[in-house]
Amino acid sequence: MAPKGVRQLQLNFSGMGCWLTLAIGLVLMTTVGIGWLLKSLLVLVSLLVLLPIVLIVGVQFWLRRNLVEGTCPSCSNPLTGFRNMPMSCPNCGVGLDLSTGTFSRVTPEGTIDVDVINVETSNTSEQAADTSTIVDVEVLPPADN
Repeated sequence: MAPKGVRQLQLNFSGMGCWLTLAIGLVLMTTVGIGWLLKSLLVLVSLLVLLPIVLIVGVQFWLRRNLVEGTCPSCSNPLTGFRNMPMSCPNCGVGLDLSTGTFSRVTPEGTIDVDVINVETSNTSEQAADTSTIVDVEVLPPADN
């Protein structure tokens, strides 16, 4: 305890840190200038608004150029794929190539591609032992690569 005749001065600075930081910040902003802060906030808000718009337009442009829609040349199943990426038909499993912008079958070198023109079958009881089928085919010209 302090003697009764001596007066003590006690100061409490516990809540002054926040106010002191705020006062120093205001002094710096007024001496340096506040325009740069407002301009940088405007740039950030502009980026937050414009960046998603630019990304959406860019992705739509890329998809228009690279997305191919068509049908499988083997089973006529509707398909969608990316240009210049090999894929296979999920219905029949045929390997497909999209380098020309349309779906074309991937065939090994030397394979002859044919279309069936006419198929005649007769299934009578006397010909049950003979299961031969007459098929007319037309040889297609080789695909241009």
